[in-house]
Formats: sequence, structure tokens, C-alpha cells
Amino acid sequence: MTDAFDPKRFRVVDERAFSDLRVGETYRSPSRTVTEAHFAAFQVLSGDNHPIHYDIEYCRAHGHRGLLAHGLQVLAFTAPGAGSFPHVIGDSLIGFIEQSSTFSKPVYVGDTLYPTLTITALIPQRTTGIVVMATTVHNQNAELVLAGEQKFLLRK
Repeated sequence: MTDAFDPKRFRVVDERAFSDLRVGETYRSPSRTVTEAHFAAFQVLSGDNHPIHYDIEYCRAHGHRGLLAHGLQVLAFTAPGAGSFPHVIGDSLIGFIEQSSTFSKPVYVGDTLYPTLTITALIPQRTTGIVVMATTVHNQNAELVLAGEQKFLLRK
């Protein structure tokens, strides 16, 4: 006889507490090829209307081979929710509290991005803990296009 299914107990992966996490753990998100739809969606969301992101002739006149992705658009590919990390920490997540990024190479329509988050520090506090993660995004040519850091506050 098997246990009855309970949707309230359904989990994608086994959840782990702050104390179960380890420096060096890596969480990858699925690769994604950047499309014109990504550009259009980001323009609607952000209200950004600089021609470097939406005018191909402007881009070519300024030495770019195509529309240039906005840095925040590239950053969005590192959203932990796109990978397994939020499933691993489950209900212990209190919030996404900090992020910083540098953008080292341009990203164009047709580029494929490979986001990775790696735990670099675990900062225990009295009732909570901070998970510090290095973020990287590489393109299909193995070039680093984004490097940064994100911090998450978790219940212990």
C-alpha cells in the first residue's frame, strides 16, 4: 500500500535548510537563446526606448552587429526562479536582498545564454542566514557576458 497523494506535500526536489547548504554548490538554469520576443517583452516591462536596443540601423551605425540586449534583460536570465535553487530552499526563503553585476560582452538576438549561480558564502545570523551567490552568464562562444553577486535571506 502506498501513501495517499497530498498536493500540499508535493515537492520538485527534497528541500534543504540553510544549515544543509555548502559553499561551492552550483545551480544552473536551462540555457536560453535570446529572441526578438525577449527584446519586445523587456521594452514593454522596462519602458526603455533607447535605440541601441530597438533600432537595428542605429546599432549598425554604432558598430554593433544587431540589437544590443539591455544589461537588466541579461540579468533577468540569472533569476534563481528559473532554476532549481528556489525548490531546494523551499519555504525558507524570506527574500532576495541584494545584487550587483558587471556586463563584459554584448548580447544579441540569437545568442544562447548559460546562467550559473554558485554559493560563495553562507552568513549565519541569529534566526536567519544569508546565502551569497556568484552569478555568471556565458554565451555560446564560452565568453563571459555577465558576472555578479546575489544575496538571499533565509529562515534557519
